[in-house]
Parts: sequence; C-alpha cells; structure tokens
Amino acid sequence: MAKKYILDKETVNMKLQRMAFEVIENNLEEKNIILAGIEEHGSIIARNIAQILKEAGQISVQLISISLDKKNPGEITLSRQPDLDGKTVLIVDDVANSGKTMLYSLKPFLAFHPKKIQTLALVERTHKAFPVHLDYVGLSVATTLQEHIFVEVSGEEVTGAYMT
Repeated sequence: MAKKYILDKETVNMKLQRMAFEVIENNLEEKNIILAGIEEHGSIIARNIAQILKEAGQISVQLISISLDKKNPGEITLSRQPDLDGKTVLIVDDVANSGKTMLYSLKPFLAFHPKKIQTLALVERTHKAFPVHLDYVGLSVATTLQEHIFVEVSGEEVTGAYMT
C-alpha cells in the first residue's frame, strides 16, 4: 500500500515548535517540567520538545521514558523515578490512536501526587475508544478504522508522518 504523507520534515518541525510554545504558555508559573516520552517515537518527540523548551530558556526540563507493550499493556515502567510530587508531567507520544496507550501510560504517575499531568501527541486520530483528551496536538486527522498512521524518524529527528 502506498504511503500518503500527511506531514513532511519541515512541517513536523513547525508543529513541534508550536506545541513547545503552547507548553510554555500553559505553564508560565512552572519552573520545571517532567517530559515523559512513550518509547520509541514518543521519546524522540519528547527530546525534541525538551530541546526547544531549553532553547527558550524559561522552563527547566527533566526527561524520562515510559516503556510498555502498546498492544497488550501490562507492566508499565519508567526509565528512572524522579520526584513527581507537586510537579507538572507532560506525557508525549507520536500518534494517539484509540487513547489506550496514553491512558495506560498514566498508571505509574498515579502512585504520586503530581501538580498536573498533560498530554501531547504529534498526530491525533479523531476517533477514540478511551476517554483521553490531548492537551497539545500537532495535527488532528480524521481516519477510518482501517487506516493507520506512522511517524518516521531518523536518529533523533522526526522526518515525517504518513497514512496507509
């Protein structure tokens, strides 16, 4: 099946910049924020957002990764366990399909008392099976259940997104 690109590298970079500035605007009172990227591509997007936030110089950023089986989430682990009490956490993924991965990714944070938890995805599909709201979205796409969205990366760079 042919790839139908919905984002190219330049547009991805513009979307990441816009979302990072939205994060700053919505967290003006915060001195630091914890970015929790969902492995694999969500972590790359989190690192890109972190770099933009650091360059803006207004928010100190801590990066962690969330590991889970996206098809059958059971054990959900964090790459390290920072102090989460009273902190703002931003959970980051590449594509929000049904909302299931984002919902299960919340689990490790529920044992603590974060100040707030926000969510970010580069691409959001408009039909959700789970009650998850995204705070920051690069692109929202109406798809059929048969269509799939893939984000392409090369090293630490997001190079595009396509549908099949």
